[in-house]
Amino acid sequence: MREELDPPRWLQRANEWVQKLGAKPTLLLFCLANLLISLALSQFVISLLGQGNRWVAAACATVCALAFGITLGQLSLSALDYAQRLQRSLSRYGTQDEATGVFNQRHFLSLVERECSLARRYEMDCALVLIDVDHFRRVGQAFGRSCAELLLRQVAEAIAETLRQADVLARYGGQEFILFLPHTDPLGALDVADRIRERVEGLNFAWNGFFIPVSCSLGVAALRPVELSLNQLIKQAEIALDKARKAGRNCVRAAESSEPGKPRHFNL
Repeated sequence: MREELDPPRWLQRANEWVQKLGAKPTLLLFCLANLLISLALSQFVISLLGQGNRWVAAACATVCALAFGITLGQLSLSALDYAQRLQRSLSRYGTQDEATGVFNQRHFLSLVERECSLARRYEMDCALVLIDVDHFRRVGQAFGRSCAELLLRQVAEAIAETLRQADVLARYGGQEFILFLPHTDPLGALDVADRIRERVEGLNFAWNGFFIPVSCSLGVAALRPVELSLNQLIKQAEIALDKARKAGRNCVRAAESSEPGKPRHFNL
C-alpha cells in the first residue's frame, strides 16, 4: 500500500510564501514576527499581572519565548518527519516495482551487473531464470486489472518464499519476473526453477468466488564465469523460456549451454 505522503497544510502554505517572497526576505520576516510576538505576549502577561518591574518582565519574556519555541519546534519536527517519509518513499519506489514489491528491472540490472563482475573475477558459477505467468492476459481480460495485479503480487510472494537471501528477484516487465542466482550451477538452477514452478502451481488463487488456476513457465540459463555476460545470459534465458512456452507451458526448460552434462560454449 502506498504510504500517505501529503504534506501538512501549514507546510504547503509556508512553501507558497517562501516561493513568493524568496528565502532571505522570508527569514527576515520570520525573525521580525518572532520578536514582535514575544514582545506582545510578554506585555500582555505583564498587564494581566499588574506588575512592571524588570524581573517580572524578564520572566514573562522567558515564558513567551519558551511557548513560541515549543510551537516552532513542533512545526519543525513535523516538517522533518514529512521529509524523512518522502525520502524513504522516493528511495523505495526508485528501486521497487510498485505493483509487486520486488525490485524493478532497472535496479535489478544494476545489481546483477556488479554480481556478474564479481563472479567473473572470482570464477564462480551464476544462473538466471526468466519466469512467465501463464495466460496472464486472459486473467486480466476476464476479471479486470485489480485481479491481475493481485495475481502478480501473490506470484511474486510465492517466488520470494523459495529463495535464498543472496538471490535477486525483480519484475522484468508485464507478467514476467527475472531471477539471478549467484553461486549456482546448472543443476542447482534447474532445481530452483522447478521448486518455483511447483510453488506457483500450488497457489490457491481466487477472485470474487472464482477459483483461477495459476501456473508459470520458466527459462534457465547458467554459464561458467569465462563465458559470463549479462546480456548473453538474458538472451539465453529468453530462448529457454520460449522453449517452455512452446512445450505447453507450466514447465522448466534450459538453454542448451546450461543443460547438465552438456559442454558450455557461446557463439558470439
